[in-house]
Amino acid sequence: MKFVIIGGDAAGMSAASRAKRRAPELEVIVFEQTQDVSYSACGMPYNLADPTRPMDDLVVRPARVFREKQNIDLRTGHRVERINREGKTVSGTTAEGKAFKVGYDKLLIATGASPIKPPIDGADLPGVMYLKLLEDGRRIKAFIKENNVTKVVIIGMGYIALEMCEALRERNVDVAMVKPRPVFLPWMHPELAARVRSEVESHGVELYPGYEIKAIHQGNGVLKVTCKGIDLEAQMVLTAVGVKPNSELTEQAGLELGPSRAIAVDRQLRTSDPDIYAAGDCADAFHIVTGERTWVPLALRANRAGWAVADNVLGTNVELEGIAGTAVFKVFKLQVARTGLNLRQAEEAGFEPAEIVIKSRSRAHAHPGAKSILVNMVGDRKSGRLLGVQMVGEEGVAHRINAAAVALHARMTVEEFSQCDLAYAPPFSPVWDPLLTAANQLLKQL
Repeated sequence: MKFVIIGGDAAGMSAASRAKRRAPELEVIVFEQTQDVSYSACGMPYNLADPTRPMDDLVVRPARVFREKQNIDLRTGHRVERINREGKTVSGTTAEGKAFKVGYDKLLIATGASPIKPPIDGADLPGVMYLKLLEDGRRIKAFIKENNVTKVVIIGMGYIALEMCEALRERNVDVAMVKPRPVFLPWMHPELAARVRSEVESHGVELYPGYEIKAIHQGNGVLKVTCKGIDLEAQMVLTAVGVKPNSELTEQAGLELGPSRAIAVDRQLRTSDPDIYAAGDCADAFHIVTGERTWVPLALRANRAGWAVADNVLGTNVELEGIAGTAVFKVFKLQVARTGLNLRQAEEAGFEPAEIVIKSRSRAHAHPGAKSILVNMVGDRKSGRLLGVQMVGEEGVAHRINAAAVALHARMTVEEFSQCDLAYAPPFSPVWDPLLTAANQLLKQL
Protein backbone atom coordinates (compact mmCIF):
# COMPACT_ATOMS: atom_id res chain seq x y z
CA MET A 1 0.00 0.00 0.00
CA LYS A 2 1.18 3.50 -0.86
CA PHE A 3 0.33 6.23 1.67
CA VAL A 4 0.79 9.73 0.26
CA ILE A 5 0.72 12.86 2.44
CA ILE A 6 0.40 16.46 1.25
CA GLY A 7 2.01 18.76 3.85
CA GLY A 8 5.01 18.18 6.07
CA ASP A 9 4.33 19.95 9.34
CA ALA A 10 2.49 18.80 12.49
CA ALA A 11 -0.31 16.60 11.16
CA GLY A 12 1.54 15.37 8.10
CA MET A 13 4.79 14.35 9.78
CA SER A 14 2.97 12.93 12.81
CA ALA A 15 1.03 10.67 10.46
CA ALA A 16 4.10 9.71 8.46
CA SER A 17 6.19 8.91 11.53
CA ARG A 18 3.49 6.85 13.22
CA ALA A 19 2.68 4.94 10.06
CA LYS A 20 6.33 3.98 9.48
CA ARG A 21 6.80 3.10 13.14
CA ARG A 22 3.81 0.76 13.10
CA ALA A 23 4.40 -0.62 9.60
CA PRO A 24 8.05 -0.20 8.50
CA GLU A 25 7.31 -1.89 5.16
CA LEU A 26 4.65 0.72 4.25
CA GLU A 27 5.58 3.10 1.43
CA VAL A 28 5.09 6.63 2.76
CA ILE A 29 5.62 9.67 0.53
CA VAL A 30 5.33 13.21 1.88
CA PHE A 31 5.15 16.27 -0.36
CA GLU A 32 6.05 19.60 1.28
CA GLN A 33 6.14 22.77 -0.82
CA THR A 34 8.65 24.56 1.45
CA GLN A 35 12.04 23.36 2.67
CA ASP A 36 10.95 23.21 6.33
CA VAL A 37 9.21 20.38 8.16
CA SER A 38 8.42 19.64 11.79
CA TYR A 39 9.01 22.97 13.51
CA SER A 40 7.42 24.89 16.37
CA ALA A 41 5.46 27.61 14.61
CA CYS A 42 3.96 28.70 17.93
CA GLY A 43 7.45 29.55 19.17
CA MET A 44 8.20 32.12 16.47
CA PRO A 45 7.09 35.26 18.37
CA TYR A 46 9.29 34.27 21.33
CA ASN A 47 12.21 33.57 19.03
CA LEU A 48 11.76 36.94 17.34
CA ALA A 49 11.95 38.62 20.75
CA ASP A 50 15.59 37.49 21.04
CA PRO A 51 17.82 38.86 18.25
CA THR A 52 20.61 36.40 19.16
CA ARG A 53 18.58 33.20 18.64
CA PRO A 54 18.60 31.66 15.16
CA MET A 55 15.13 30.92 13.84
CA ASP A 56 16.19 27.36 13.07
CA ASP A 57 16.28 26.67 16.82
CA LEU A 58 12.56 26.00 16.34
CA VAL A 59 13.14 23.01 14.06
CA VAL A 60 12.09 19.93 16.01
CA ARG A 61 13.41 17.41 13.50
CA PRO A 62 15.16 18.27 10.22
CA ALA A 63 14.11 16.65 6.95
CA ARG A 64 17.20 14.43 6.74
CA VAL A 65 16.27 12.67 10.00
CA PHE A 66 12.90 11.62 8.58
CA ARG A 67 14.64 10.37 5.44
CA GLU A 68 17.67 8.67 6.96
CA LYS A 69 16.39 7.32 10.29
CA GLN A 70 12.72 6.68 9.53
CA ASN A 71 12.98 5.82 5.85
CA ILE A 72 10.21 8.28 4.92
CA ASP A 73 10.24 9.45 1.31
CA LEU A 74 10.05 13.15 2.19
CA ARG A 75 10.13 15.41 -0.84
CA THR A 76 10.58 19.07 0.08
CA GLY A 77 10.13 21.79 -2.53
CA HIS A 78 7.21 19.85 -4.06
CA ARG A 79 3.93 21.70 -4.47
CA VAL A 80 0.90 19.48 -5.12
CA GLU A 81 -1.49 21.30 -7.46
CA ARG A 82 -4.08 18.66 -8.35
CA ILE A 83 -5.74 15.59 -6.88
CA ASN A 84 -7.18 13.14 -9.41
CA ARG A 85 -9.62 11.06 -7.38
CA GLU A 86 -10.63 8.77 -10.26
CA GLY A 87 -7.05 7.93 -11.16
CA LYS A 88 -5.91 8.15 -7.50
CA THR A 89 -2.95 10.39 -8.31
CA VAL A 90 -1.54 13.70 -7.11
CA SER A 91 0.43 15.97 -9.38
CA GLY A 92 2.28 19.24 -9.14
CA THR A 93 5.51 21.13 -9.67
CA THR A 94 8.86 21.17 -7.88
CA ALA A 95 10.65 24.34 -6.79
CA GLU A 96 12.81 23.92 -9.93
CA GLY A 97 9.75 23.87 -12.16
CA LYS A 98 9.72 20.14 -12.90
CA ALA A 99 6.34 18.42 -13.10
CA PHE A 100 5.60 15.29 -11.05
CA LYS A 101 2.75 12.79 -10.69
CA VAL A 102 2.44 10.03 -8.08
CA GLY A 103 -0.26 7.45 -7.41
CA TYR A 104 -1.72 6.68 -4.01
CA ASP A 105 -3.81 4.06 -2.25
CA LYS A 106 -4.54 6.28 0.75
CA LEU A 107 -4.07 10.05 0.79
CA LEU A 108 -3.77 12.52 3.67
CA ILE A 109 -4.30 16.23 3.04
CA ALA A 110 -2.43 18.18 5.71
CA THR A 111 -2.01 21.52 3.96
CA GLY A 112 -2.49 23.67 7.08
CA ALA A 113 -3.68 27.27 7.04
CA SER A 114 -2.49 30.55 5.55
CA PRO A 115 -2.55 34.13 6.83
CA ILE A 116 -5.54 36.16 5.68
CA LYS A 117 -4.33 38.93 3.40
CA PRO A 118 -6.71 41.88 3.65
CA PRO A 119 -7.83 43.34 0.30
CA ILE A 120 -6.15 46.71 0.72
CA ASP A 121 -3.81 48.56 -1.60
CA GLY A 122 -0.18 48.15 -0.62
CA ALA A 123 -0.61 44.84 1.24
CA ASP A 124 2.17 43.33 -0.91
CA LEU A 125 4.71 46.12 -0.47
CA PRO A 126 8.21 45.29 0.82
CA GLY A 127 8.16 45.59 4.57
CA VAL A 128 4.57 44.31 4.89
CA MET A 129 4.95 40.97 6.65
CA TYR A 130 2.88 37.93 7.57
CA LEU A 131 3.83 35.31 10.15
CA LYS A 132 2.87 31.69 9.56
CA LEU A 133 5.73 29.71 8.02
CA LEU A 134 9.24 29.38 9.43
CA GLU A 135 10.49 31.24 6.37
CA ASP A 136 8.19 34.13 7.38
CA GLY A 137 9.94 34.21 10.76
CA ARG A 138 13.36 34.26 9.11
CA ARG A 139 12.26 37.06 6.79
CA ILE A 140 10.89 39.21 9.62
CA LYS A 141 13.95 38.68 11.79
CA ALA A 142 16.31 39.61 8.96
CA PHE A 143 14.23 42.65 8.00
CA ILE A 144 14.25 44.04 11.55
CA LYS A 145 18.02 43.65 11.77
CA GLU A 146 18.91 44.91 8.31
CA ASN A 147 16.63 47.94 8.50
CA ASN A 148 17.21 48.78 12.17
CA VAL A 149 13.46 48.78 12.70
CA THR A 150 12.28 50.95 15.58
CA LYS A 151 8.55 51.29 14.78
CA VAL A 152 6.04 48.66 13.66
CA VAL A 153 2.33 48.85 12.90
CA ILE A 154 0.42 45.63 13.51
CA ILE A 155 -2.87 45.18 11.68
CA GLY A 156 -4.99 42.96 13.93
CA MET A 157 -5.32 42.33 17.67
CA GLY A 158 -5.68 38.55 17.94
CA TYR A 159 -3.42 35.90 19.49
CA ILE A 160 -0.49 36.25 17.08
CA ALA A 161 -0.79 40.04 16.95
CA LEU A 162 -0.59 40.31 20.74
CA GLU A 163 2.27 37.82 21.02
CA MET A 164 4.19 39.73 18.36
CA CYS A 165 3.37 43.00 20.09
CA GLU A 166 5.14 41.71 23.21
CA ALA A 167 8.06 40.31 21.20
CA LEU A 168 8.67 43.65 19.49
CA ARG A 169 8.45 45.60 22.75
CA GLU A 170 11.05 43.21 24.18
CA ARG A 171 13.34 44.59 21.47
CA ASN A 172 12.40 48.20 22.31
CA VAL A 173 10.46 48.55 19.07
CA ASP A 174 7.54 51.00 19.24
CA VAL A 175 4.25 49.32 18.34
CA ALA A 176 0.88 50.61 17.19
CA MET A 177 -1.98 48.16 16.65
CA VAL A 178 -5.02 48.88 14.47
CA LYS A 179 -8.07 46.97 13.28
CA PRO A 180 -11.45 47.77 11.71
CA ARG A 181 -13.65 46.08 14.32
CA PRO A 182 -14.33 48.34 17.32
CA VAL A 183 -14.21 45.78 20.13
CA PHE A 184 -10.89 44.66 21.60
CA LEU A 185 -10.89 40.82 21.92
CA PRO A 186 -14.58 40.46 20.98
CA TRP A 187 -14.70 36.77 21.96
CA MET A 188 -13.75 37.59 25.56
CA HIS A 189 -15.96 38.84 28.39
CA PRO A 190 -15.62 42.67 28.47
CA GLU A 191 -14.27 42.76 32.04
CA LEU A 192 -11.50 40.28 31.21
CA ALA A 193 -10.78 41.97 27.90
CA ALA A 194 -10.40 45.32 29.68
CA ARG A 195 -7.73 43.76 31.92
CA VAL A 196 -5.80 42.55 28.88
CA ARG A 197 -6.11 45.89 27.14
CA SER A 198 -4.84 47.71 30.23
CA GLU A 199 -1.81 45.42 30.35
CA VAL A 200 -0.99 46.02 26.69
CA GLU A 201 -1.33 49.79 26.94
CA SER A 202 0.77 49.87 30.12
CA HIS A 203 3.71 48.73 28.00
CA GLY A 204 3.49 51.73 25.70
CA VAL A 205 1.53 50.09 22.90
CA GLU A 206 -0.87 52.32 20.96
CA LEU A 207 -4.24 50.63 20.31
CA TYR A 208 -6.60 51.79 17.58
CA PRO A 209 -9.64 49.50 17.37
CA GLY A 210 -12.48 50.59 15.10
CA TYR A 211 -10.36 52.20 12.35
CA GLU A 212 -11.05 51.08 8.81
CA ILE A 213 -7.78 50.54 6.93
CA LYS A 214 -7.75 52.19 3.52
CA ALA A 215 -4.28 51.50 2.14
CA ILE A 216 -0.57 51.11 2.83
CA HIS A 217 1.78 53.54 1.12
CA GLN A 218 5.56 53.62 0.90
CA GLY A 219 7.88 56.59 0.56
CA ASN A 220 11.29 57.70 1.83
CA GLY A 221 11.85 54.39 3.56
CA VAL A 222 8.66 54.71 5.59
CA LEU A 223 5.43 52.76 5.35
CA LYS A 224 2.22 54.66 6.05
CA VAL A 225 -0.94 52.81 7.06
CA THR A 226 -3.78 55.10 6.04
CA CYS A 227 -6.96 54.58 8.03
CA LYS A 228 -10.26 56.41 8.17
CA GLY A 229 -9.39 59.16 10.64
CA ILE A 230 -5.72 58.42 11.29
CA ASP A 231 -2.37 57.73 9.57
CA LEU A 232 0.21 55.46 11.20
CA GLU A 233 3.85 55.43 10.08
CA ALA A 234 6.36 52.62 10.57
CA GLN A 235 9.34 50.89 9.00
CA MET A 236 7.51 47.56 9.03
CA VAL A 237 3.85 46.48 8.96
CA LEU A 238 2.79 43.11 10.31
CA THR A 239 -0.59 41.86 9.11
CA ALA A 240 -2.09 39.47 11.65
CA VAL A 241 -5.84 39.39 11.10
CA GLY A 242 -6.23 35.62 11.31
CA VAL A 243 -5.75 32.55 9.15
CA LYS A 244 -7.84 30.53 6.71
CA PRO A 245 -7.69 26.80 5.94
CA ASN A 246 -5.77 25.79 2.83
CA SER A 247 -8.66 23.91 1.25
CA GLU A 248 -8.50 25.10 -2.37
CA LEU A 249 -6.89 21.86 -3.56
CA THR A 250 -9.58 19.87 -1.81
CA GLU A 251 -12.38 21.99 -3.23
CA GLN A 252 -11.01 21.52 -6.76
CA ALA A 253 -11.12 17.77 -6.15
CA GLY A 254 -14.83 17.99 -5.30
CA LEU A 255 -14.54 17.10 -1.62
CA GLU A 256 -16.98 18.52 0.92
CA LEU A 257 -16.09 21.58 2.98
CA GLY A 258 -17.25 22.49 6.47
CA PRO A 259 -17.23 25.65 8.65
CA SER A 260 -14.93 28.44 7.49
CA ARG A 261 -14.34 26.41 4.29
CA ALA A 262 -12.24 23.90 6.20
CA ILE A 263 -12.18 20.33 4.86
CA ALA A 264 -15.11 18.36 6.30
CA VAL A 265 -13.98 15.15 8.02
CA ASP A 266 -15.72 12.51 10.11
CA ARG A 267 -14.49 11.36 13.50
CA GLN A 268 -11.98 9.05 11.78
CA LEU A 269 -10.63 12.04 9.80
CA ARG A 270 -12.04 10.71 6.52
CA THR A 271 -13.21 13.22 3.95
CA SER A 272 -16.19 12.62 1.66
CA ASP A 273 -13.86 10.31 -0.28
CA PRO A 274 -13.18 7.19 1.87
CA ASP A 275 -9.60 6.90 0.58
CA ILE A 276 -8.72 10.51 1.42
CA TYR A 277 -8.15 11.86 4.93
CA ALA A 278 -7.55 15.42 6.15
CA ALA A 279 -5.94 16.59 9.38
CA GLY A 280 -4.45 19.68 10.97
CA ASP A 281 -5.34 23.32 10.41
CA CYS A 282 -6.97 22.61 7.03
CA ALA A 283 -9.63 20.30 8.52
CA ASP A 284 -12.67 20.82 10.70
CA ALA A 285 -13.58 19.03 13.95
CA PHE A 286 -16.56 18.34 16.18
CA HIS A 287 -17.04 20.59 19.20
CA ILE A 288 -17.53 18.52 22.35
CA VAL A 289 -19.97 21.02 23.88
CA THR A 290 -22.28 21.59 20.89
CA GLY A 291 -21.64 18.36 18.98
CA GLU A 292 -21.51 20.47 15.82
CA ARG A 293 -18.74 20.94 13.30
CA THR A 294 -16.33 23.75 14.03
CA TRP A 295 -12.98 25.03 12.83
CA VAL A 296 -10.45 25.97 15.50
CA PRO A 297 -6.84 25.45 14.35
CA LEU A 298 -4.97 23.91 17.29
CA ALA A 299 -1.48 22.38 17.54
CA LEU A 300 -2.47 19.47 19.77
CA ARG A 301 -5.40 18.56 17.54
CA ALA A 302 -3.11 18.54 14.49
CA ASN A 303 -0.64 16.13 16.05
CA ARG A 304 -3.36 13.90 17.53
CA ALA A 305 -5.25 13.83 14.23
CA GLY A 306 -2.07 12.82 12.38
CA TRP A 307 -1.67 9.84 14.69
CA ALA A 308 -5.32 8.88 14.22
CA VAL A 309 -5.04 9.01 10.43
CA ALA A 310 -2.02 6.71 10.48
CA ASP A 311 -3.83 4.22 12.71
CA ASN A 312 -6.94 4.26 10.50
CA VAL A 313 -4.90 3.85 7.31
CA LEU A 314 -3.33 0.76 8.89
CA GLY A 315 -6.69 -0.73 9.79
CA THR A 316 -7.15 0.30 13.42
CA ASN A 317 -10.51 1.93 14.05
CA VAL A 318 -9.68 5.20 15.82
CA GLU A 319 -12.24 7.95 16.35
CA LEU A 320 -11.53 11.37 17.83
CA GLU A 321 -14.20 12.76 20.14
CA GLY A 322 -13.53 16.36 19.27
CA ILE A 323 -12.24 19.64 20.69
CA ALA A 324 -13.21 22.17 23.32
CA GLY A 325 -11.29 25.01 21.69
CA THR A 326 -8.91 25.17 24.65
CA ALA A 327 -6.25 27.84 24.13
CA VAL A 328 -3.84 29.95 26.12
CA PHE A 329 -1.48 32.76 25.23
CA LYS A 330 0.87 35.12 27.04
CA VAL A 331 0.82 38.89 26.66
CA PHE A 332 3.44 40.66 28.77
CA LYS A 333 2.75 39.64 32.40
CA LEU A 334 -0.66 38.13 31.70
CA GLN A 335 -1.75 34.59 30.96
CA VAL A 336 -4.98 34.53 28.93
CA ALA A 337 -6.90 31.27 28.57
CA ARG A 338 -10.21 29.94 27.32
CA THR A 339 -12.07 26.67 26.81
CA GLY A 340 -15.56 25.87 25.57
CA LEU A 341 -18.17 28.48 24.68
CA ASN A 342 -18.62 32.12 25.59
CA LEU A 343 -22.09 33.50 26.31
CA ARG A 344 -22.84 34.52 22.72
CA GLN A 345 -21.68 31.19 21.30
CA ALA A 346 -23.79 29.33 23.86
CA GLU A 347 -26.88 31.32 22.87
CA GLU A 348 -26.23 30.66 19.18
CA ALA A 349 -25.89 26.93 19.93
CA GLY A 350 -29.36 26.84 21.47
CA PHE A 351 -28.49 26.79 25.16
CA GLU A 352 -30.06 29.02 27.80
CA PRO A 353 -26.81 30.30 29.25
CA ALA A 354 -25.96 32.21 32.39
CA GLU A 355 -22.54 33.62 33.23
CA ILE A 356 -20.62 35.17 36.09
CA VAL A 357 -17.27 36.89 36.56
CA ILE A 358 -15.37 36.51 39.80
CA LYS A 359 -12.10 37.95 41.03
CA SER A 360 -9.91 35.63 43.07
CA ARG A 361 -6.23 35.09 43.88
CA SER A 362 -3.55 32.79 42.55
CA ARG A 363 -2.33 31.93 46.09
CA ALA A 364 -3.67 31.86 49.63
CA HIS A 365 -4.48 35.34 50.95
CA ALA A 366 -1.59 35.40 53.45
CA HIS A 367 0.98 33.94 51.06
CA PRO A 368 3.35 36.53 49.53
CA GLY A 369 3.30 37.14 45.80
CA ALA A 370 -0.36 36.35 45.19
CA LYS A 371 -1.80 37.79 41.95
CA SER A 372 -5.40 38.44 41.02
CA ILE A 373 -7.22 36.06 38.70
CA LEU A 374 -10.39 36.92 36.80
CA VAL A 375 -12.65 33.98 35.90
CA ASN A 376 -15.62 34.07 33.56
CA MET A 377 -17.75 30.90 33.67
CA VAL A 378 -20.77 29.98 31.53
CA GLY A 379 -23.39 27.34 32.32
CA ASP A 380 -26.71 26.15 30.92
CA ARG A 381 -29.89 26.92 32.87
CA LYS A 382 -31.80 23.98 31.35
CA SER A 383 -29.33 21.18 32.03
CA GLY A 384 -26.97 22.77 34.55
CA ARG A 385 -24.11 21.80 32.25
CA LEU A 386 -20.79 23.65 32.29
CA LEU A 387 -20.35 25.32 28.89
CA GLY A 388 -17.17 27.37 29.02
CA VAL A 389 -14.53 29.20 31.03
CA GLN A 390 -12.23 32.16 30.40
CA MET A 391 -9.42 33.25 32.71
CA VAL A 392 -6.93 36.12 32.93
CA GLY A 393 -4.15 36.56 35.49
CA GLU A 394 -0.43 36.95 36.00
CA GLU A 395 0.00 33.39 37.29
CA GLY A 396 -1.97 30.23 37.85
CA VAL A 397 -4.05 30.50 34.68
CA ALA A 398 -2.28 28.55 31.94
CA HIS A 399 -2.57 25.14 33.56
CA ARG A 400 -5.63 25.80 35.70
CA ILE A 401 -7.74 26.11 32.52
CA ASN A 402 -7.05 22.43 31.85
CA ALA A 403 -9.29 21.42 34.75
CA ALA A 404 -12.19 23.20 33.08
CA ALA A 405 -11.33 21.61 29.73
CA VAL A 406 -11.42 18.13 31.27
CA ALA A 407 -14.79 18.94 32.86
CA LEU A 408 -16.13 19.90 29.43
CA HIS A 409 -14.88 16.64 27.93
CA ALA A 410 -16.60 14.79 30.80
CA ARG A 411 -19.80 16.79 30.14
CA MET A 412 -19.99 17.73 33.79
CA THR A 413 -22.62 20.01 35.26
CA VAL A 414 -21.55 23.14 37.08
CA GLU A 415 -22.65 21.49 40.34
CA GLU A 416 -20.55 18.39 39.63
CA PHE A 417 -17.57 20.56 38.82
CA SER A 418 -18.07 22.53 42.04
CA GLN A 419 -17.54 19.28 43.95
CA CYS A 420 -14.22 18.37 42.28
CA ASP A 421 -11.32 17.71 44.66
CA LEU A 422 -8.79 20.26 43.41
CA ALA A 423 -5.36 20.58 44.96
CA TYR A 424 -4.63 23.20 47.60
CA ALA A 425 -1.44 24.56 49.10
CA PRO A 426 -0.84 28.25 49.97
CA PRO A 427 1.84 28.86 47.28
CA PHE A 428 -0.50 27.62 44.53
CA SER A 429 -4.11 28.40 45.38
CA PRO A 430 -6.59 29.58 47.97
CA VAL A 431 -8.45 26.81 49.80
CA TRP A 432 -11.33 27.49 47.44
CA ASP A 433 -9.69 27.37 44.02
CA PRO A 434 -10.77 30.25 41.74
CA LEU A 435 -12.55 27.73 39.50
CA LEU A 436 -14.51 26.34 42.45
CA THR A 437 -15.42 29.84 43.59
CA ALA A 438 -16.67 30.63 40.09
CA ALA A 439 -18.70 27.41 39.97
CA ASN A 440 -20.30 28.11 43.35
CA GLN A 441 -21.26 31.62 42.25
CA LEU A 442 -22.60 30.43 38.89
CA LEU A 443 -24.81 27.87 40.62
CA LYS A 444 -26.78 30.78 42.08
CA GLN A 445 -27.68 31.86 38.52
CA LEU A 446 -28.79 28.44 37.28
